[in-house]
Amino acid sequence: MSHYSANEFATTINIKTRIMYRLNVKKFGFAMGLTATLLYAGCMIVLATTSQEGSITFFNSLLHGLDTTNIIRMDVPLSEALIGIVQTFIIAWLTGALIAAFYNAQIKRR
Repeated sequence: MSHYSANEFATTINIKTRIMYRLNVKKFGFAMGLTATLLYAGCMIVLATTSQEGSITFFNSLLHGLDTTNIIRMDVPLSEALIGIVQTFIIAWLTGALIAAFYNAQIKRR
């Protein structure tokens, strides 16, 4: 049980609510890269388990009615898919690292 006066307690609460935590740039980048990779893998699963019409319907509804008929390929080679998943991870990692770095740069240092 703490023995703060009402004024000390209010000051302690006020200080604690103003603390801004710094983000770990590498970990945030990794989290973004892994998330984007999982989304990419989800797209691969949709393409592998549905027909071309089913894939078109799924992606059209996901993209708010954007017509994907002319851009969906059902015969993507495995090597191309693997390169794509690596590229997706790298781009998302860089994006996440930049977000964390920009966030950290805005925090006032004491």
